Amino acid sequence: MDRFFKLKENGTNVRTEIVAGLTTFMTMAYILFVNTLFLGSAGAGMSDNAVFFATAVGAGLMTIIMGLFVNVPIALAPGMGLNAYFMTVVLSSNGAISWQAALGAVFLSGIVFIILTVTRVRQMLLVAVPQSIKMAITVGIGLFITIIGFKLANLVAVTVNVAPDADLSKPIPGSSFNLSLGNFVTHHDALLALIGLLLIAILMVMRVKGALLIGIVATTLIGIPMGVTNLSGLSSASWLPNFSDLAVGQLDLKGAISLGLFEIIFIFTFVELFDTFGTMVGTATRMGIMKDKAKGEKTIGKAMLVDAVGVSAGAALGTSTITAYVESASGVEAGGRTGLTSVTTGLLFILALFIAPLALVVPSAATAPALIIVGVLMMSQVRSIEWDDFLQAFPAFLTIVLMPFTGGIANGISAGIVSYVILAVFSNLVTERKVKVHWLMWVLAVIVVCRYVFIGGE
Repeated sequence: MDRFFKLKENGTNVRTEIVAGLTTFMTMAYILFVNTLFLGSAGAGMSDNAVFFATAVGAGLMTIIMGLFVNVPIALAPGMGLNAYFMTVVLSSNGAISWQAALGAVFLSGIVFIILTVTRVRQMLLVAVPQSIKMAITVGIGLFITIIGFKLANLVAVTVNVAPDADLSKPIPGSSFNLSLGNFVTHHDALLALIGLLLIAILMVMRVKGALLIGIVATTLIGIPMGVTNLSGLSSASWLPNFSDLAVGQLDLKGAISLGLFEIIFIFTFVELFDTFGTMVGTATRMGIMKDKAKGEKTIGKAMLVDAVGVSAGAALGTSTITAYVESASGVEAGGRTGLTSVTTGLLFILALFIAPLALVVPSAATAPALIIVGVLMMSQVRSIEWDDFLQAFPAFLTIVLMPFTGGIANGISAGIVSYVILAVFSNLVTERKVKVHWLMWVLAVIVVCRYVFIGGE
């Protein structure tokens, strides 16, 4: 084992690696509950059991593969933000897009991702898009996730003022609705979510490892006497993994293509592109791999390929985009330096199949606070945006605010790209400041404009 994972060479040992793997699992195991909420019966309409299976097995297998073939302590699981986008795509289509077709779109985005990685176009795109927009995408997705958390927990309520003869089948003008705080007296789930939010925040302040998972479990228990957590199904539940109702192989490639889901495929690919890059580089830097630039870039390249394969593999198993998790840094902080950390984390995800009945009784009021906290963590990237430079600030601002305000990640990214290109052109024409715009930004801007002109904004 020492020779295979090069433990001594990396200044670590078996015990340290196993503890690091457990630490990583504890910090990201919340995805088992949250992904079931997003993609399951309460979200995109899939079987809860099928989503839990795909999440546990997909995260477990791809994390083990990362450990064995790349020998880095990086864990993978269905990505936050992309699973929310998956749910939005299905629900906002009013039945036009099935979850099977959405899985097909995820699978195809994985194929595109593999091609981009092998041909190194992926690295070119990372250079083409300005740093401010990259950071804004992360922040915008954080707010997108946050508003979903508030809605799921009834922490916010929507009041609508429309005329008696209004056609409710059409979009309601923005001036006709208002957001307000939820009612904590009539909605016990809102009160429970508030308790859970404060509990997780306190654990985060105390720097407790696994704060999100501990908070979800504790909030679920508190919800029992409040009547929010329903335990009635546990008495007849089987504690052995249930393989009878899975979504393995049920992706609909033909449906994804025939429905023209190319924009959705593009968004899955685009968001995953920047999310993964930040996670990979950040984790590798913490490990010290980047001290040797040539070796570091080669390692990251291999890790990105495994990550790309995981996207399509996850879709085949029945889950949204599987990607590298920033929570992997917690394992690195605990001493993890090799793939043995990843293998440990992956095995724990697979063993989680035996706790599926417990996961399925977790109410949305217990998982919603975790979404809000994840939004807080993703919001931290806002400090990397140059707000004093309006050429950087305006596109970044549009990218951030349009995601939660329009309910679409695509809208934010599109606005950021187009506005940056337009401002850069005028800067080059009428000011002394000359801004270099990568040719790929022009391509992306043209694609975005054509999308809205020929397809529309829905």
